[in-house]
Amino acid sequence: MPSTSNEATFLNKNVKVSPLVLLSVVDHYNRVAKDSKKRVVGVILGDNTSDEIKVTNSYAIPFEEDEKTPSVWFLDHNFIESMGEMFKKINAKEKLIGWYHSGPKLRPSDLKINDVFKKYTSNPLLLIVDVQPREVGIPTDAYFAVDDIKNDGSAAEKTFVHVPSLIEAEEAEEIGVEHLLRDILDQAAGNLSLRVTETYKSLLGLHQKLRDIATYLDKVYQRQLPINHTILGKLQNVFNLLPNLSNVSTTSLGNEEESSLKSSNELSTAFNIKTNDELMMVYISTLVRAIIAFHDLIENKIENKKLNENKPEEGTKLAEPVKATSTGTEEGEKRSTQE
Repeated sequence: MPSTSNEATFLNKNVKVSPLVLLSVVDHYNRVAKDSKKRVVGVILGDNTSDEIKVTNSYAIPFEEDEKTPSVWFLDHNFIESMGEMFKKINAKEKLIGWYHSGPKLRPSDLKINDVFKKYTSNPLLLIVDVQPREVGIPTDAYFAVDDIKNDGSAAEKTFVHVPSLIEAEEAEEIGVEHLLRDILDQAAGNLSLRVTETYKSLLGLHQKLRDIATYLDKVYQRQLPINHTILGKLQNVFNLLPNLSNVSTTSLGNEEESSLKSSNELSTAFNIKTNDELMMVYISTLVRAIIAFHDLIENKIENKKLNENKPEEGTKLAEPVKATSTGTEEGEKRSTQE
């Protein structure tokens, strides 16, 4: 069972892709195969000595394939070796660990191309980078080639096993990426709004994965797809990891079942307390916002009332000042002479 152990070791690995690699792949695609159905192929460099495989750099290689016959393709071996020697002079720590293509999915010729890269590394990593923009999820998928042993005793065949991947940048790269994205991101948005946006996108990605699982299970139930016990076993493992939050009485249960249900009840209580605390904060925030809105409304009404009191009523005229006339002055002079 060596292949099974190999698959288990690959499943324990995580692939961390640098943003520089994504920019390089997108630039390669835009230069060579933009607005076409072709894909681009290149080499990825990094470190694969531990369970955390770091993909830190990449470079493009000449690649051609027949669109009608996928088994016909061309790869320049000499270019790979010459570029590899040049990259060793720049950074000896970055080693050839695999190859990439722009996908967006696996192709029938990928296993043959993967065998070519075994000349340079024992277990080449295949990194598929989706160059088209995505609304949800990360644009990378990582695979390792393993032997698939058949249950019927037939010869083993090579197949790809999926490995979790994520995008991670070092401090210098993060500063550079933020500098490039300064015109895209809203600088006025605070950290809280950014965190809420990231959480919302994560939930959208989770919803999409769950929808894909539900679609697959529905097609299996409708007998549109054959039953794959490996996939169903992995889904069962996922379901087994879900906590049991049901409140069940422990009077008629054994000691082991009672202890497990007690732990689940404690977990359920912890979830309820946490949810109640968050809902209390939302309730208090809503009350404060309503009180501030009422305060602003009252202040506005008081200010409008003062303005209306100072404004003269309609239909009333201001008293005009008395003007001195010549007749008035003459009458005053006559009265003074008579006296």
